[in-house]
Amino acid sequence: MDKIRNLSVRKTIFLYMAIALFCSFFLSEVIVRIAERTQIHVWWNYVDKEAYFEAVENEGPGCAADISRPSAYQMTQSDLFVSELCDFLQTFTVLILSMTGSCVAVLLIYQNKLRQPIEELAQASKRIAENHLDFCISYENKDEMGILCREFERMREQLARNNQALWRTIEEEKMLRAAIAHDIRAPLSVLKGYQEMLTEYLPSEDIDMGQVMEMLSESGRQIERMDAFVEAMRKLSSLGNRELTPGNISARELEKDIRAELAVLEKEYGKQCLLQAQESEEVFCGDKEIILEVTENLLSNALRYGKQQITITLKIGYAELSICVRDDGNGFREDAEKITEAFYGQNVKDSLKHAGMGMYISRLYCERHGGKLILGNKEQGGAVVTAIFCRIV
Repeated sequence: MDKIRNLSVRKTIFLYMAIALFCSFFLSEVIVRIAERTQIHVWWNYVDKEAYFEAVENEGPGCAADISRPSAYQMTQSDLFVSELCDFLQTFTVLILSMTGSCVAVLLIYQNKLRQPIEELAQASKRIAENHLDFCISYENKDEMGILCREFERMREQLARNNQALWRTIEEEKMLRAAIAHDIRAPLSVLKGYQEMLTEYLPSEDIDMGQVMEMLSESGRQIERMDAFVEAMRKLSSLGNRELTPGNISARELEKDIRAELAVLEKEYGKQCLLQAQESEEVFCGDKEIILEVTENLLSNALRYGKQQITITLKIGYAELSICVRDDGNGFREDAEKITEAFYGQNVKDSLKHAGMGMYISRLYCERHGGKLILGNKEQGGAVVTAIFCRIV
């Protein structure tokens, strides 16, 4: 039954029509033979028996004389009706049963092959038009309608993902607006307070130059903070327009580039970095600049919160590339979704130098590259961040 159910629509039509016509011709033959015998039986009542048998004897053994058709006025009304009905059946039975069989075959094809997928697709179209995407098309036959239903289901899943991405974008925009209001208001409030103090106390010389210089120095730090925030906003606005530039990347080439970055970062932060790269002859196809930018973000974050040593593990294959960064700090205190938000920061002092965009940008770049960003903590303490990139086809 499964093999018949999974036949293509074309083969199903041929099969149903062949069975219908075979049955129609077989029944037609049976009905025609019955009609002929019935008609001869009716005519026999009006045959001159003696003349008939004499004709049979004249024909010789093994021969039978034809029974002649009696005229209409000789037969009774009922016999005439039966005889004409037999004529009709002998003439039109094949045509009538063939048409009837074809109609039955069409109805069965629709009932068994088309009705369910058509109804499911119609209902699915209605739900999609109403923006209800929490359903599933259950028709799973391996025929043309099954293929159509699976493609429709794939379209529904893509629409659902697009809707989720749209809502996520809306939520991120709300978060960005809130972050803009917060991050701009804080340094402006500090600058405004210092300006009021200087305006009030400087003319009367009630404030010494040391306090003035301290206020000016703090004002400069707040201006730097605003510059960093504006630069982060500029960088964020260009993320959506950045196109992937695929290229072949070998393990040795990527290891060399990462070691060059480590030399600079180790000197800047004064901490030790250990790179572990698996030897591989396979070549990965991806955007090298994005991979290095994500790596730099992860390393900068680990070096800020790590205590002494940072460990980087590089694995490269034909289909996937992963970079795992482990530090010996206190680890993450919040969930991954919160940490990878834009403008996330664990403390106020850190936000004076960093806009909290590194993990957010890294997550976006990993997702653009078909991969993901995985955050976790080591059992013995410290954070573990793994960036996974998938091959660009």
